[in-house]
Amino acid sequence: MSLYIEALIRVDVDVLWEHTQEPARHQRWDLRFTEIDHLPAAAGEPQRFRYATRVLPFLTVSGVGVSAGEKRRPDGTRTSALRFASAHPLSLLAEGSGYWRYVPTGDGVRFLTGYDYRPRWGRAGALADRFLFRPLMGWATAWSFDRLRLWLERGVTPERGLVRAVAEAGARALCVAAAVAVGGPVAGLAAEVAAVLVPPLPGTPAARRCLRAPRERARAPRLLDRLPAAATLAEPKEQSA
Repeated sequence: MSLYIEALIRVDVDVLWEHTQEPARHQRWDLRFTEIDHLPAAAGEPQRFRYATRVLPFLTVSGVGVSAGEKRRPDGTRTSALRFASAHPLSLLAEGSGYWRYVPTGDGVRFLTGYDYRPRWGRAGALADRFLFRPLMGWATAWSFDRLRLWLERGVTPERGLVRAVAEAGARALCVAAAVAVGGPVAGLAAEVAAVLVPPLPGTPAARRCLRAPRERARAPRLLDRLPAAATLAEPKEQSA
């Protein structure tokens, strides 16, 4: 089951392209990555990159990938495709592929992604992925897309967006705890339902603002076929440990 996320971002497509294609900007808004670095690539070859995610303060899981983009298409849209893989033994994600599409409209840019991956660790990994990791990845992608939207539309930096999200989640948790302390379990349950249903503040990133299923049948771009298979990707020797 592949993941699909879509957000309408009211910004010029060139600005959106820059904030999603440049590693230094990308890693600021995308919750899934702590670090993204381009690796040396020969002229005319797809761009190779290394990514890393800090799982715990003392544990970072890394991987490598290759990407290519089409900035000028006859229909006015843009596309970016990638393949990625991780050899880290603690990475549930073994290898995968995906794409970004930029579809200009009269009301902004439909920024959408579709991606899928193969988990490792056999049946245990498949179960963990289905019931925990894949839903978490979908949520993190959607939350990150809205975080990017707030940055470009409202000037809320990714760092400030994270602070607001943590503060709002803490405030909701305190309201639930206060309701339990004052009114007991029933009042606590009512407060918990309200905490889930009440919309987030306009300046706080929220995954619920993104579309989680395609409006029409989504197809992977042909650009993906030009990229080398994930199995051929190897992390640079100086990065492996």
